[in-house]
Parts: sequence; structure tokens; C-alpha cells
Amino acid sequence: MVMRSRPLLPAVPALIGLLAGAWTLRAQEPSTSPGPGGSTAPAPAAASAPSVPAGDSPVAVVQDLCDSLVSAMKSGPQLGFEGRRKALAPEISRDLNLPLMTRIVIGPKWVTVSPTDREALVAAFSAFSIANYANQFSSYSGETFAVQPVTTSLANGDVKVMTALVPRSGDAVHLDYLMRKTANQWQVIDVFYNGTISQLAARRSEYSATLADKGAAGLVALLRQKTADLSK
Repeated sequence: MVMRSRPLLPAVPALIGLLAGAWTLRAQEPSTSPGPGGSTAPAPAAASAPSVPAGDSPVAVVQDLCDSLVSAMKSGPQLGFEGRRKALAPEISRDLNLPLMTRIVIGPKWVTVSPTDREALVAAFSAFSIANYANQFSSYSGETFAVQPVTTSLANGDVKVMTALVPRSGDAVHLDYLMRKTANQWQVIDVFYNGTISQLAARRSEYSATLADKGAAGLVALLRQKTADLSK
């Protein structure tokens, strides 16, 4: 991960460390979504569409995720890292399509990865993602999420849910959740900071050198080490 010398958004460091600090600030890098054979291409342009009905909807999924994160923060010191990890793991695994997100992070090289290595990559990236949330959402200072009820639909059927991370004082941080429906379930497949900066594009940039030099096994080892470091 490319780290900054100072917090990107110091007004709410506890809550936004994961959501902002993980992004490499290449503000105009396009979002990606897997195409045939695991290749990636820019996400389609937004199309005008009504909001998705309430219930088991993109908005409901994002709201559940945000509520779980705030709950973990409020109980953070009492739970400790391992307690937060266990508390968040079911929600994150349900609300995020971690296998697809792994595939997007790997990019076109996914088609060259063996089934065994694919399974290992998904497991390692999933464990790292859950640990990262548990590490960053560790305390509470009055922050809240405001989830917008109106969504934006894309031409390929994906949906963006807009949220604002509101600190006790200072400016809100805007976060867009890119959602995709698979097997009758809406799940997050990427998160965009200020609407333009893709978390997965930043992850791909971060991991590309390791993947090129050491292959899938090298990236699995790196992710496992990062996960272990987060628990310290």
C-alpha cells in the first residue's frame, strides 16, 4: 500500500483510515469490472434510472455494512482486534463480493493463474480485507454514515450507492459503493473515494510488482504477512 506521510483526512482518522488511506491518489484512474476470461475494462457510463426498491436492495446492503462498522467501533476497545475481526467477518463476507474483488485486483493475469492459486489468492485477500477493517475501525469519536436512498444505475446493471462519512465536526467524506447483483444478492465490488478514486485500482497498483516478480504464491505470502501485521 502506498502510504502518505500524514493522514489524508485528519479530521476523522479512526473511521477513514481504511477507506481513504488505502487509496493511491491517482484521482482519474477508471474503475474496473471483469470482462470475459477475467480481463478488465472501464466501468460503463452511468445511465438515468430510478432508485432500487427498498428491502434486499443495494442501499439496504450498504446500510447494514455501515451499521456494522459503527457498531464495531463503539465496542472496539472492549472487543480488541480479534473480537472486532470475528464480529465483522460475517457481515463483510456477506456484503462484499470478495472473490470477484480478488479477481479485479489481479486483473488480466487472472486467466493465467491456476485454480489452486486462485483459491489461495481469494482466501488471502479475504482474510486481509477483514483484518484491515478490524484494524482500522477500532474506536469511536461520534462519526456517522449517511447513506443516500437514491442510487445511480450503470449500463451493465451495476449500481452505485452514495454515502457520506460525517465527523462530529468538519467536512463530510463522500464514498460511493459499486454494487453488483449475483445469485439474487447485491454485494459491494468496489469503493470510490470522492466518487473517482477506486480502492481496487489502488490495490492492483500496490500488488502488481509482487505479482509480476513472484507470481501468485508471492502475492499470497505478502497478503498473509500484511494480515499478520494488522493483528499486532
